[in-house]
Amino acid sequence: MGDIATGAAPALDECRIDSVDVHAFELPTDGPDGKEQDGTLEWDSTTMVLVRVHAAGRTGVGYTYGDVSAATFLSGELAPLLTGRSPAAPPVLWELMGRQIRNAGRPGLGAMAVSAVDIALWDLKARLLDVPLVHALPAHHDRVPVYGSGGFTNYSLDRLAEQLAGWTEQGIGRVKLKTSRDPGQDPRRLTAVREAIGDEPELFTDANGALGRKEALYWAHRFQAEWDVRWFEEPVSSADIEGLRMLREHGPARLEVAAGEYAYTTRDFVNLVEGAAVDCLQADVTRCGGITGLLEVAGLSAARHLDLSAHCAPAVSAHAFCAVRRLRHLEYFHDHVRFEHLVFDGTLSPVDGALRPDTGRPGLGLDVKWADAEPHRVHGERPA
Repeated sequence: MGDIATGAAPALDECRIDSVDVHAFELPTDGPDGKEQDGTLEWDSTTMVLVRVHAAGRTGVGYTYGDVSAATFLSGELAPLLTGRSPAAPPVLWELMGRQIRNAGRPGLGAMAVSAVDIALWDLKARLLDVPLVHALPAHHDRVPVYGSGGFTNYSLDRLAEQLAGWTEQGIGRVKLKTSRDPGQDPRRLTAVREAIGDEPELFTDANGALGRKEALYWAHRFQAEWDVRWFEEPVSSADIEGLRMLREHGPARLEVAAGEYAYTTRDFVNLVEGAAVDCLQADVTRCGGITGLLEVAGLSAARHLDLSAHCAPAVSAHAFCAVRRLRHLEYFHDHVRFEHLVFDGTLSPVDGALRPDTGRPGLGLDVKWADAEPHRVHGERPA
């Protein structure tokens, strides 16, 4: 059976979760020599941990990106907790899952596993109601602006320029490249990109926490003055609240400091906000506790008058971040776009620089393409 079902379903309050199955797939990168790099990491593949929750003939789909061990964690700690429970209120189950993983570890792997299940539960609820997920959420928007993201540090200048210019030619007005692995090489990389995209598109950079405080401050001024960079993501480690605040206070006025993609709990976001560490907050729906966790972060950002930017996972974020009042944009990340187009039918493509949820399909509108995904399986078994 596909993940998108038709026909009448019983009343939501009468439904009970029948079963949960967990899968993981690993997709090699398409970078030089099969690798991609940023300021602090090199990798040769990306792993998606996918969970499906079944009730009343409907199937909700959720996922996170991380090590395959998250699939084992999810199978052992969370899946048994859900069977027989009502899918009517995902936040209720979110609370139960948070308690279940207390001693196993909530931040990191635990939060990612909970995120995947929570997404699946919201998707399931929307499918049981036969509405698109965006209509099951307190939506403020009907579209999510995107920025093209890739520009890995091991790309040749030609590929770097081609990739980022390709996004601007598609009508995406913002693009981002990775920096700071070898800072001395960044001027020629930034020059190649700026020449390729022209003066009008906004140019973003991401150091992935590679720099020290003073070094980051030096590059912040150069980035803005020489290449009109408007966004400096994780110039220092996101754990360095004081360093991020220093960059905000002493960096160029037109260069925003961003962080939050590695925040797992609501308290992680509170620390960034109370520390005056960012100009724009980021959240990853596949890490921050799923859609339920994201709604808490959205309330925090609105209360503190901070915009919230979506980190990756476009197939989910296009729906989920419509419920963020202080929405800024979504990172349309090269690796996740490749992966989601491979694994799912029903993925979205940017139109006029934004993703608009498909309101003609229930839930997230995704159906797993098992035949295409199967060669990449590293956990679980293909459904019969």
